[in-house]
Amino acid sequence: MLCLKVPTDSAWALEAMRDLDAVLVDHAHCELKAASNSLSLAARYPLDREIVRALTDLAREEIDHFQRVLSELASRGRQLGAPAIDDYAVGLRRAANELPRASHGNPLVDRLLVGALIEARSCERFRLLVEALDHTEAPRHLHDLWADLFASEAQHYRVFVDLAVRAAGGDRKQTIARLDWLADAEARIVVGLATRTQAVRATIHG
Repeated sequence: MLCLKVPTDSAWALEAMRDLDAVLVDHAHCELKAASNSLSLAARYPLDREIVRALTDLAREEIDHFQRVLSELASRGRQLGAPAIDDYAVGLRRAANELPRASHGNPLVDRLLVGALIEARSCERFRLLVEALDHTEAPRHLHDLWADLFASEAQHYRVFVDLAVRAAGGDRKQTIARLDWLADAEARIVVGLATRTQAVRATIHG
């Protein structure tokens, strides 16, 4: 799906359905981190107004999603709690740092591509949740929430890729080549985390 090289294990949706509260808590933290990341990039790379505007728009959407998920947690009587260490995102950023220096010399490109991959994996897993909920008697509003997040993550993926191309001076060929390399790394990270934990986790990434 999108640029992903390995699919999520089919057992993931079953585990997620068994512990939807854990999925909601994990995703709430993901939304906060995504908003923070977009704002951080806008602050660190302020020279292109269009990129800054797009990143701040993304941050606004991520905060809106966070509030929707937080409201769902509140209705379930669940606390947000502290975020877990995100080995998936850490691994992706490390992989981006290992990429050969690009001819355009703009590190923002790779940071945007990392964002694209994170959105792609989120999108894939929300699709799995939507499909799983279709076969249950779960409340309709929860199905609608996952469906809205699925659509939004797909859109955010495309925005990040387009912004990366813009940051690369319009060089789509090189940008997509770097995305492809990072997608290979993302696949290794997902497989590696599954092997290391020896268990399917009800998380949106990893």
